[in-house]
Amino acid sequence: MKKLVLGACGIVGSHVALQLVKAGEQVRAAKRPATSTERLERLFAIYGERALAAQLEWVDVELEDPYSIEAALDGCDAVYHCAGYVSFRSSEREKLFRINEGGTRHVVNACLYKGGVVLCYVSSVATIHNEDLRRKMTEQVFWKKSGHESYYAISKYNAEREVWRGMEEGLKAVIVNPGVILSAGFDNQSSSRMFTTCRKGNLFYPPGTTAYIYAGDLARIMLELTRRELFGERYIVIEGNYSYQAIFSRVQQNFGRRPPLIKAGKWLLRAGWLVERALSLFGREPALTRSLIRSALNNQQFDGSKVVETLSIQLTPVMEALDTICEQITHENA
Repeated sequence: MKKLVLGACGIVGSHVALQLVKAGEQVRAAKRPATSTERLERLFAIYGERALAAQLEWVDVELEDPYSIEAALDGCDAVYHCAGYVSFRSSEREKLFRINEGGTRHVVNACLYKGGVVLCYVSSVATIHNEDLRRKMTEQVFWKKSGHESYYAISKYNAEREVWRGMEEGLKAVIVNPGVILSAGFDNQSSSRMFTTCRKGNLFYPPGTTAYIYAGDLARIMLELTRRELFGERYIVIEGNYSYQAIFSRVQQNFGRRPPLIKAGKWLLRAGWLVERALSLFGREPALTRSLIRSALNNQQFDGSKVVETLSIQLTPVMEALDTICEQITHENA
């Protein structure tokens, strides 16, 4: 039976597809009709496995089209739902809910309709949300609305609810909640924008903290959870919590740049947001949003020990992962 990877051209999906092919699995890789496979092929090449990309069976899927999902599931016994949309702009609220929540609803329904299909869903630590708690956040922390959530976080939380609903109806599924996902090969896409910015030399760092995971480790965990049939659970997948200052400094040092010197605190970030708001009057989409500012100031930490203890797995230290990724980027751009 084949394994279906939704979002195979993204950071997580491409790593999952690579590890499945290397394990000898037959892989059906799903992408949007207008999406190029270049990023996946580039990632395979970074790991010295370009030839393996030819083993993938490509299929076009729109998450908003349930029939395309059902067709893609023909002959498959597992689906890795790595597709989604990331944005922190309020203007994209409708798109976030349509793709993340609505698309996941279609995936769950298709799995239930087909029968005999297991699901591994990629969510986010953004759904482990309760602003009242000051301890490390675990899988036992369930959503408590504060009014400060980004539309992205809400859309992913609602998508998780669809997966839980599917499990109540008999679907075998597991949810992973990764932190910031680190990978080479995806310039200016999602979390990889950090490497592009730091490679140019960045003066500023926000005062907050967040959790990180190497993309290869995340994919390895997803495959192992599914292989062991550890369904009906969710797992925070992070290696650790790190300050933005520590992360930016390590990346910039790898690229031969000075570490960032200026702490972008609340008032500096707010000033930047006001400038962005003014520029938006002239048709420019603001890069700095309220949601991003709250994220940059947040010091909430997460506990990823559950999956490590369950799988008895060792994760790549984040600083080591940053060194490897920066080396890969430097080699690719030499």
